[in-house]
Amino acid sequence: MFGKFKKMFSSSIGIDLGTANTLVYVRGGGIVINEPSVVAINQKTGQVVAIGNEAKRMLGRTPSHISAVRPLIDGVISDFEVAQEMLSYFIRRVIKNKHSFLSRPTIVIGVPSGITNVEVRAVRDAAKNSGAGEVYIVEEPMAAAIGVRLPVHEPVGNMIVDIGGGTTDIAVISLSGIVSAKNMRIAGDKLNQDIIQYAKDEFKLLLGEKTAEDVKISIGSVIKNGEGLEAAIRGRDMITGLPREVIVTDSDIREALIKSVKALISATKEVIEETPPELVSDIMHRGIVMTGGGSLLKGLAQMFESEIKIPVYVAEDPLTAVVRGTGIILEDLDKMSEVLIQHDEDIPPK
Repeated sequence: MFGKFKKMFSSSIGIDLGTANTLVYVRGGGIVINEPSVVAINQKTGQVVAIGNEAKRMLGRTPSHISAVRPLIDGVISDFEVAQEMLSYFIRRVIKNKHSFLSRPTIVIGVPSGITNVEVRAVRDAAKNSGAGEVYIVEEPMAAAIGVRLPVHEPVGNMIVDIGGGTTDIAVISLSGIVSAKNMRIAGDKLNQDIIQYAKDEFKLLLGEKTAEDVKISIGSVIKNGEGLEAAIRGRDMITGLPREVIVTDSDIREALIKSVKALISATKEVIEETPPELVSDIMHRGIVMTGGGSLLKGLAQMFESEIKIPVYVAEDPLTAVVRGTGIILEDLDKMSEVLIQHDEDIPPK
């Protein structure tokens, strides 16, 4: 009786704990937080100065005693204490908004596929220590597939390519399970690094990460279409050490990104090669669905389609697919229990 009463009044929260952004869904309230996974820390006192949007604005702009850090690298927790601080902050904000007096919420968290037992335990412990009651873990490609309403429980092949900030998850799903999958450390952050490296090699110019990301979003593409685009990038000249501005074109950005994009296409082909023929037949008919912020790169879906010879669709609102999936799981935990990693030992083999 008390369990049912508690369920009625405690919050249920879905979290997409991403390398670049953390999104939080509250049952009955939708997506309430979408902020960068960045924490600013005062090194002298060890205190957290800012979290989320405010901390991201400080990236690359802090004095020596304040460091803005990302507690997740390549989709997994790299700094446990800072990740816990960030989770606690977001959970507290949600609970405060809900005025819930039974304050230990049920939480569903998305993690990359191919994650190790130790990494899953770190996520579970960080959530528990941040004030969570029950903690359920779901692999991000599964959550993304549920979020875009693919029929994951049916005996048909569903293929998803989830390109996030730190990792790309490629998976074939059928009957509530992942049949074949690959996790790549090539995603939005790697594409930013490709642009930074290209500017160093071609223009002898040192760029900040934010500048690289801005130019990727504004003129980045992987297929030539129509008239050329260009943008001004500002950085530090590697020879003189002084500020310098350079005009880059969309073809420069294409050249910078092409190696990483081809690696993602090769990985997708490998997953298809490991998939049973009946499911491949379903995927040829139904197509591949792309989610995550990286799927918004201009021409990416078309390039995948021309190389793999299977229709490729970018999901509606691809950035929120994983967190919407955690929300759908929360609505019916009993029905969705098959898609969760029940115990740390349940992690599928890489």
